[in-house]
Amino acid sequence: MAYVYLRQSSLMQVTRHARSAPNSNIRWWSALSNWDGEVQRVEIIDEDLGKSGADAFARGGFQYLLAEISLARAGLVLSYDASRLARNNRDWYQLLEVCSIFGTLIADGERLYDPRLYHDRLLLGLTGMRSLAELHQLKQRMQAGARDIR
Repeated sequence: MAYVYLRQSSLMQVTRHARSAPNSNIRWWSALSNWDGEVQRVEIIDEDLGKSGADAFARGGFQYLLAEISLARAGLVLSYDASRLARNNRDWYQLLEVCSIFGTLIADGERLYDPRLYHDRLLLGLTGMRSLAELHQLKQRMQAGARDIR
């Protein structure tokens, strides 16, 4: 199975960019139409729209994805940007480890990664660190903006 994971951080993003999710679905479906010859082997996980990637606890879609990988049902995980999958080290490296153990590939708009391969694992690790840094910068900007309003 291929799993397409869609997530936007806030309800405001989901509302403002309402057309992006259907466009993403159409783009992924057309790209996967020849994957293993069967489109029905693709599942879209979009229940985490409007939820932050900072913690997987409240993201049922991410938990479901981890479970499917752990049950050896997933051969491929797709996301618009791999960093959208998780924004903290614990969740990110858990995902990489589970994908590595069960041979699940990760793909985004840039490339296909095999977490079992050293260089791909290194690139994915850097992607996770960049994502965590982005989250930190966003929090700092929000706190600075709140201070400026007062």
